[in-house]
Amino acid sequence: QVQLVESGGGLVQPGGSLRLSCVTDGIRFDLYHMGWFRQAPGKQREMVARITMTGTTNIADSVKGRFNISRDNAKNTAYLEMNSLKPEDTAVYYCNANPGGCWGQGTQVTVSS
Repeated sequence: QVQLVESGGGLVQPGGSLRLSCVTDGIRFDLYHMGWFRQAPGKQREMVARITMTGTTNIADSVKGRFNISRDNAKNTAYLEMNSLKPEDTAVYYCNANPGGCWGQGTQVTVSS
Protein backbone atom coordinates (compact mmCIF):
# COMPACT_ATOMS: atom_id res chain seq x y z
CA GLN A 1 0.00 0.00 0.00
CA VAL A 2 1.38 3.37 -1.05
CA GLN A 3 1.58 6.04 1.64
CA LEU A 4 2.72 9.64 1.46
CA VAL A 5 2.82 11.51 4.76
CA GLU A 6 3.44 15.23 4.85
CA SER A 7 4.63 17.13 7.90
CA GLY A 8 6.20 20.44 8.84
CA GLY A 9 3.29 22.80 8.29
CA GLY A 10 2.13 25.36 10.80
CA LEU A 11 1.61 29.00 11.54
CA VAL A 12 4.42 31.36 10.58
CA GLN A 13 4.78 35.12 10.35
CA PRO A 14 5.30 36.84 7.02
CA GLY A 15 8.96 36.62 6.04
CA GLY A 16 9.41 33.40 7.95
CA SER A 17 10.46 29.96 6.81
CA LEU A 18 9.17 26.42 6.97
CA ARG A 19 10.44 23.08 5.73
CA LEU A 20 7.88 20.51 4.67
CA SER A 21 8.69 16.81 4.51
CA CYS A 22 6.98 14.04 2.58
CA VAL A 23 7.87 10.57 3.78
CA THR A 24 6.87 7.79 1.42
CA ASP A 25 6.25 4.10 1.91
CA GLY A 26 5.28 1.34 -0.47
CA ILE A 27 7.02 2.74 -3.56
CA ARG A 28 10.45 2.46 -5.09
CA PHE A 29 11.13 6.09 -4.22
CA ASP A 30 14.15 6.56 -6.49
CA LEU A 31 12.01 5.68 -9.52
CA TYR A 32 9.35 8.28 -8.80
CA HIS A 33 9.00 11.93 -9.71
CA MET A 34 7.90 13.93 -6.68
CA GLY A 35 5.92 17.12 -6.48
CA TRP A 36 4.44 19.63 -4.08
CA PHE A 37 1.07 21.20 -4.77
CA ARG A 38 -1.06 23.58 -2.75
CA GLN A 39 -4.71 24.50 -2.50
CA ALA A 40 -5.98 27.68 -0.91
CA PRO A 41 -9.63 28.07 0.15
CA GLY A 42 -11.84 28.63 -2.87
CA LYS A 43 -9.01 28.04 -5.33
CA GLN A 44 -7.86 25.18 -7.50
CA ARG A 45 -4.95 23.03 -6.54
CA GLU A 46 -1.76 24.32 -8.15
CA MET A 47 1.71 22.97 -8.70
CA VAL A 48 4.38 24.54 -6.48
CA ALA A 49 7.48 22.50 -7.28
CA ARG A 50 8.49 19.22 -8.86
CA ILE A 51 11.63 17.12 -8.87
CA THR A 52 12.28 14.26 -11.25
CA MET A 53 13.82 10.94 -10.30
CA THR A 54 17.11 12.29 -11.65
CA GLY A 55 16.92 15.49 -9.61
CA THR A 56 15.78 18.01 -12.21
CA THR A 57 13.57 20.62 -10.58
CA ASN A 58 10.73 22.81 -11.77
CA ILE A 59 9.54 25.67 -9.56
CA ALA A 60 6.37 27.67 -10.09
CA ASP A 61 6.94 31.32 -10.99
CA SER A 62 4.91 32.46 -7.99
CA VAL A 63 7.44 30.96 -5.57
CA LYS A 64 10.63 30.97 -7.63
CA GLY A 65 13.55 32.32 -5.63
CA ARG A 66 11.77 31.63 -2.33
CA PHE A 67 10.96 27.89 -2.41
CA ASN A 68 13.19 24.95 -3.15
CA ILE A 69 12.41 21.26 -3.61
CA SER A 70 14.82 18.46 -2.84
CA ARG A 71 14.83 14.74 -2.24
CA ASP A 72 16.75 12.22 -0.18
CA ASN A 73 16.46 8.83 -1.81
CA ALA A 74 18.10 7.12 1.16
CA LYS A 75 15.28 8.37 3.38
CA ASN A 76 12.47 7.98 0.81
CA THR A 77 11.65 11.60 1.53
CA ALA A 78 10.96 14.74 -0.48
CA TYR A 79 11.29 18.22 0.99
CA LEU A 80 9.95 21.69 0.29
CA GLU A 81 12.02 24.51 1.74
CA MET A 82 9.93 27.67 1.95
CA ASN A 83 11.52 31.04 2.69
CA SER A 84 10.28 34.64 2.71
CA LEU A 85 6.77 33.38 3.20
CA LYS A 86 3.85 35.63 2.28
CA PRO A 87 0.21 35.58 3.38
CA GLU A 88 -0.73 34.44 -0.12
CA ASP A 89 1.28 31.26 0.46
CA THR A 90 -1.37 30.18 2.96
CA ALA A 91 -2.80 26.86 1.77
CA VAL A 92 -2.90 23.15 2.34
CA TYR A 93 0.25 21.68 0.84
CA TYR A 94 0.12 18.23 -0.72
CA CYS A 95 2.82 15.82 -1.73
CA ASN A 96 2.46 13.93 -5.00
CA ALA A 97 4.28 10.94 -6.45
CA ASN A 98 4.28 9.85 -10.08
CA PRO A 99 3.80 7.53 -11.82
CA GLY A 100 0.49 6.58 -10.28
CA GLY A 101 -0.76 9.95 -9.13
CA CYS A 102 -0.43 9.22 -5.43
CA TRP A 103 -1.28 11.97 -2.94
CA GLY A 104 -0.66 12.61 0.71
CA GLN A 105 -3.26 13.93 3.14
CA GLY A 106 -1.84 17.45 3.14
CA THR A 107 -0.36 19.78 5.72
CA GLN A 108 -1.68 23.24 6.51
CA VAL A 109 0.58 26.25 6.11
CA THR A 110 -0.72 29.56 7.45
CA VAL A 111 1.23 32.77 6.99
CA SER A 112 -0.11 35.50 9.23
CA SER A 113 1.01 38.09 11.72
